Amino acid sequence: MSFLFKLGICGLVLVLAYSAYLDSVVTQKFEGKKWAIPAQVYARPLELYEGRLLNPKELQAQLKRQGYQAVRTARRTGTFSRSGNTFVIYSRAFHFPDGAEMSRKAKVVFAGNEIVSLNNADGSALPLLRLDPQPVGGIYPASYEDRILIRLSQAPKYLTKALMAVEDQRFYDHWGISPTSIARAFIVNMMAGGLVQGGSTLTQQLVKNFYLTNERTLTRKINEAIMSVLLEVHYSKDEILEAYLNEVYLGQHGRRAIHGFGLASQFYFAQPLKELSLAKTALLVGIVKGPSYYNPRRFPERAMERRNLVLDVLAAEGIVSQAEVDRSKKLPSGVVTREQVNTSAYPAYIDMVKKQLREDYDEKDLTSEGLRIFTNMDPIIQRYAQKSMTETVQILETKDPALQGAMVVTSAQTGDLLAVVGDKRPGYVGFNRAIEAQRQVGSLLKPAIYLTALEQPARFTLTTPVKDSPIKVKDGKGGFWEPQNYDGKSRGEVSLQKALTHSYNQAATQTGMALGIDNVLKTMRRLGINKPLPKYPSILLGAVSLSPMDIASMYQTIASGGYQMPIRAIEAVVDAKGQPLKRYNISVKKAFEPAPVELLRNAMGQVMREGTGRRAYWSLDKNIQVAGKTGTTNDLRDSWFAGFTGNLLAVTWLGNDDNSPTSLTGSSGALRVWTKLMQQIPVSSVKSLSSNRIEYVWVKPETHKLADMTCEGAVQVPYIIGSEPREFDECTSPARAKARTFFDSVRKWFE
Repeated sequence: MSFLFKLGICGLVLVLAYSAYLDSVVTQKFEGKKWAIPAQVYARPLELYEGRLLNPKELQAQLKRQGYQAVRTARRTGTFSRSGNTFVIYSRAFHFPDGAEMSRKAKVVFAGNEIVSLNNADGSALPLLRLDPQPVGGIYPASYEDRILIRLSQAPKYLTKALMAVEDQRFYDHWGISPTSIARAFIVNMMAGGLVQGGSTLTQQLVKNFYLTNERTLTRKINEAIMSVLLEVHYSKDEILEAYLNEVYLGQHGRRAIHGFGLASQFYFAQPLKELSLAKTALLVGIVKGPSYYNPRRFPERAMERRNLVLDVLAAEGIVSQAEVDRSKKLPSGVVTREQVNTSAYPAYIDMVKKQLREDYDEKDLTSEGLRIFTNMDPIIQRYAQKSMTETVQILETKDPALQGAMVVTSAQTGDLLAVVGDKRPGYVGFNRAIEAQRQVGSLLKPAIYLTALEQPARFTLTTPVKDSPIKVKDGKGGFWEPQNYDGKSRGEVSLQKALTHSYNQAATQTGMALGIDNVLKTMRRLGINKPLPKYPSILLGAVSLSPMDIASMYQTIASGGYQMPIRAIEAVVDAKGQPLKRYNISVKKAFEPAPVELLRNAMGQVMREGTGRRAYWSLDKNIQVAGKTGTTNDLRDSWFAGFTGNLLAVTWLGNDDNSPTSLTGSSGALRVWTKLMQQIPVSSVKSLSSNRIEYVWVKPETHKLADMTCEGAVQVPYIIGSEPREFDECTSPARAKARTFFDSVRKWFE
């Protein structure tokens, strides 16, 4: 007897010790940092204002993608109505890095693709309507768990009541475990003819998910029971319920695990939790029992049956009227497509975000501290960029199945990174060609040659003759280099503008050698190419490997009018409490005077009108002024195009990863992707730069002489004042020539 007593005492001591151990486990995790919250990445907010170019259909589509509900009359946040070209939008409140934006009701009126009127609900003018930004990705921990934390007070009206009615009716009465709940669940399930109520308490479910595994063993069940009681001893019911709302597993998106009702609401309905209707709330509660079995996307009928059972329980418990339940049962599920909420659809852009973030933050901070990253990604442009790449490559790859592509799109004036495509397959996670692919760039570097020349107006203008003739130079490697034109022909002397317009290799080489390779390389660096460049003559024709992002940096300087600016993927970073941590402001450095850049942009406009880029105008509005340059490398291994409108710059590359020939030139390949993108987005014309050093003069480019506007072949060409031709073409009348000479002398006198 004494032995049994001692054995019992020992057993009791062990149980108490083990309980004490479990108690420390419960309190340490619950009181500490409960979850590793991934960094949430947002697109730039859609901003509406008078004069904004935007297709009304695209506005409607974007509103739906962000979970705005189309209604007859917008009376609550997260809704909108449309009548023809008029929208009424009831925006959501949102805390941006620069402060809180309140919810507001606004009327937006379009004329074509332009917003012509924006007013508040009372009719007063509204300068700007900024919508809440679309989540576009996350930076996840190794577990790939994701959640949006909510407070108990943020739960919609019926969520907790429905949850307790179905999962744990005596939640506020028991001490973590409830034998009566198990018995009641058994009876209810028998009467309903299906699994309606569970036997485990919400506390037990939380303990299982939060502390334990899903293994079905007696040891785990004992631990679950003890820890449930301990949790109830230490913490209030509301604290436990709030933790449950944030912890419960509700679905899977690839490797990403959907935890908590806050994220589940976005995942299934693209709506904030507080906006959910009774029917949608019931569906989420129904999913709790088995997220895979009741997956509303894979098994919609099964999920709807479960939802309706939950609604019936609410009616039976007197929580909701039968009439309201009947109305809710008639509603569709409201579940949006996976594409609509696919926050992992933009891996190439997220790669760029991570690259910039890692300069300032540790990986642990990015995957656990709940940072919010506000980017410059335009979700509309990003989708069209991916669509343009995919659809064009699908046509071209009939001849070359391995064909791949990349694209970078920025704001022409600010350097904001609007879109990145790293693969022909949207959403592909892997090698990001926009950032990582290093490919020879061919003729894309030629504008640097001619900009170097145009900075010397005493020697070079757009109509200055340059040699397009054979040239043989030492290659810097012990041999010689003899470049050829694409068609194998030489044209003698041609104007500088024509040499660029038709991308003559010999003319570019002759001009570059006359200027000096070192001087051309300096121009390339000033344009924004920061990588080391070889001092070989072949660099003049792009015999160097660069990425699409590198090329975008170079052409950004040209598109912005001579101002070098870093390409910015990130706008700002805030912490989990909404406090700003860092702003990535625009950084601008004047790299060139506007006058020579204006001449170069004019010539690049002619590339699109008459030269290697003219294919673009087969599809684009001929009244829109665009500028750009094609690039093709040896044996047609790489197809490039870099071009800009008044508001957008895009660089496109097509090629094979194994560097094999593609049969594509810059015009027949990459330009087609670029053009398809610009067709689908409202764009503005490239505007002339304001410069008091520029004047437009009528000349005959072939002769590099002044001419009457009536002369055959005469065109207006911009010149830096003082560099224009002095001789008159024979077609010009003597009187006209004399008058011009007089006005020139008067102007010089005033100067």
